[in-house]
Amino acid sequence: MREEEKEEEPVPEEAKEEEAGGIEEEGPEAKLEETAKETVEAEEAPAPAEEEAKPPKKKKKEEEEEIVEERIYTIPLGKAWVRPPKKRAPRVMHMIRAFITKHMKLTMRVEEEEEKELPKLVISKEVNEKVWGRGIQQPPRKIRVRAAKDKEGNVTVYLAEEA
Repeated sequence: MREEEKEEEPVPEEAKEEEAGGIEEEGPEAKLEETAKETVEAEEAPAPAEEEAKPPKKKKKEEEEEIVEERIYTIPLGKAWVRPPKKRAPRVMHMIRAFITKHMKLTMRVEEEEEKELPKLVISKEVNEKVWGRGIQQPPRKIRVRAAKDKEGNVTVYLAEEA
């Protein structure tokens, strides 16, 4: 059975040409030249496409970087320790969200049938990891964050760099 399986395997095109009496190449040097030509052609073709794709990426970064307001806060989280141990870290996340909503004047209005986009509050991965780093029972007593508001009113909370 193994011999039959080997016979059914697809044969490369070069081998088919040689079997059919095609022109044989001069040797390994000719194969290297062909592969070199193919790689050069492959490198040349995507280059213009990459250049065209780069400017939109820069525009997206510029849009994200348009920060209207940026503040650094030290948020007190000691009151989260009043909660039962298994509910402390989730409570800290709610406290951070409430603090930033209040101090960055982020209003979450619910108006009837208005299709206007409401501003968003995004808490970064670094802040989340800092809160949950010691587990659910022992979140930090305070945390220093940097809140940045963009032109659309969206607020993103980052961990403040320690200087």
